[in-house]
Amino acid sequence: MKIHNFSAGPSILPQEVLQESSKAVLDFNQSGLSILEISHRSKDFIAVMDKAVALVRELLSVPEDYEVLFLQGGASLQFVMIPFNLMKIGGKAGYLDTGEWSSKALKEAKKFGEVVVLASSEDKNHTYIPKDYVIPADLDYIHLTSNNTIFGTQIQSFSKQAVPVVCDMSSDIFSRKINVADFDLIYAGAQKNMGPAGATLVIVKKDILGKTGRDIPSYLDYQVHAKAESMFNTPPVYATYVSMLTLQWLKDKGGVEAIEKINNEKADLLYKELERNALFKTVAQVEDRSKMNVTFLLADENLTETFDAFWKSKGISAISGHRKVGGYRASIYNALSKESVLYLIEVLQEFEKQNS
Repeated sequence: MKIHNFSAGPSILPQEVLQESSKAVLDFNQSGLSILEISHRSKDFIAVMDKAVALVRELLSVPEDYEVLFLQGGASLQFVMIPFNLMKIGGKAGYLDTGEWSSKALKEAKKFGEVVVLASSEDKNHTYIPKDYVIPADLDYIHLTSNNTIFGTQIQSFSKQAVPVVCDMSSDIFSRKINVADFDLIYAGAQKNMGPAGATLVIVKKDILGKTGRDIPSYLDYQVHAKAESMFNTPPVYATYVSMLTLQWLKDKGGVEAIEKINNEKADLLYKELERNALFKTVAQVEDRSKMNVTFLLADENLTETFDAFWKSKGISAISGHRKVGGYRASIYNALSKESVLYLIEVLQEFEKQNS
């Protein structure tokens, strides 16, 4: 039986990428060495890093005045690196609180200075994205989380602001077109749309760095990593390699514009079924629904045990919802095919026939 992987992360990777990367574990570039054991200073790996950076620049049309870095520590380390590098001594930053990860990011920032909560959706368990909030002109930066994996909400559009804009795009980077110039720093853990856990992408405008007056520990200084071309210390070699393969896969598929069209089709199909099927109900407000993480509940919780046994028997994997929302969550990232979404819809319809 084929397994359809709807995991929120680490998530599904393209089959072509899994096949190519598995070969490299045994023999990378016909070198007789595994990708897991080559030097990060070797010619072969430097070519991997250079290509990964070039693909990021190409796929997102990154301007030349931005650095592209592959780091470690996940998005959680960025919660600390960002205020270290951008919040002035005695300064303050603004955070939009839209869920679990934005809440954790602002908690860390409070250790560095004043944090202004621009707006919060906590009052309705983060089922919507706050809008029409005021951005004070004296902030060192504002921090946004573009997509909320746990709650299934997503910021649908962005615009340039008068203060620097930082955005956590861990769960929707490369899924839709963005204008990088609208942001001053973008960061993303790889394990949703880009690769395996272990690599973190940072895209940062050069001229916002070095202005805080802080004595930044070397490892936490973006300028140090930029000067070393992401090799200040041993980089996540395998995670960077698989990310490079995934970005090449995306390019071969037609790039971000092409995958965005597919992602919209997948999300539209699944949401329409959940709206039609009386056994289920969606969680997020319609205008703020995520195209990456579809959250939904059973209309009758008494069917939970029956439904859980049913979808598991059908080869559906990892649609259990997060404990803070309950119910179910289907993560439909780039590598999840439209066919898998259609199959999940068939499963929902079959369950409806058996329990109506």
